[in-house]
This record gives sequence, C-alpha cells and structure tokens, in this order.
Amino acid sequence: MYFNVRVYGLLINEYNEVLISDEQEYGMRFTKFPGGGLELGEGLADGLKREFMEECNAKIDIISHFYTTDFFVRSAFNDSQVIGVYYLVKNLEPLNLVFKTAVFDFDGEGEVLQAFRWVKLTDLTAENFPFPTDKHVANLLADKI
Repeated sequence: MYFNVRVYGLLINEYNEVLISDEQEYGMRFTKFPGGGLELGEGLADGLKREFMEECNAKIDIISHFYTTDFFVRSAFNDSQVIGVYYLVKNLEPLNLVFKTAVFDFDGEGEVLQAFRWVKLTDLTAENFPFPTDKHVANLLADKI
C-alpha cells in the first residue's frame, strides 16, 4: 500500500453554491469536488491550480486551507491510502464552463466524461458523494452555513 495525495478546491459563488464535478471513469460514475492527484515533485498549491486548469480551464487563487483527511481511507480505484487536502478557492476570471442541473448529464460519449454543477450549500449533503472524504467535507461545509 502507498499514499495517494489528492488536492481539491471548494469554489463557492456569490449565490452560496459550490462547484461539483460529475464524472465517469474506470467504469464508474461518481461526484466529487474539482481537483485530483498530486504529481511527483509538485506542491499542493501548484497541484490544485494545475488541476483547475485541466478540469475547468480556470485560473484560481487559494483563499485558505479547509480540511485534510484525518482518518484512514482506502482508494476505490487501487491499493493506496488516500490523503485529501481541501482548500477554499476563488476563480480569477469568469468560468467558461457549461453548467448542468441534472446529475451525470454528460455531453458526448466515451470512457472519461465530466460535467459540472452548482449546488446550493443548503442542499449539499454527504449523500451527494460516494467517497468518504468528500462526504466528510460536505458535512463540514453544511456545519459552517
């Protein structure tokens, strides 16, 4: 077993909605916060900024640290222990994305698909997410509002 460090951004808009990503990959469908795996030799901030460029084509600034995994989580995809680091972030320019309202409303077909949705913080629940750390972060966000 090895460590799998992942970094995610909590982007909250002026309507108190958080950006989430619906994805299809590895034969699974799942919902998560934007972000992903840290690359070797990369710092957390640089990794998160890279992930937002790759996933959302968006430049972001990190506002503050929100949460780091403090319990054991085994990856759903391989034999690794996941450590997730979550930051509150803000976009530096308007997002140029198509926003969906339905879950898993993908455009196109293929093995790897992604769609973005805004979810009101008051509507966000752990049940929105399949992965334990995202569930925990959703609960933490709910407690803050």
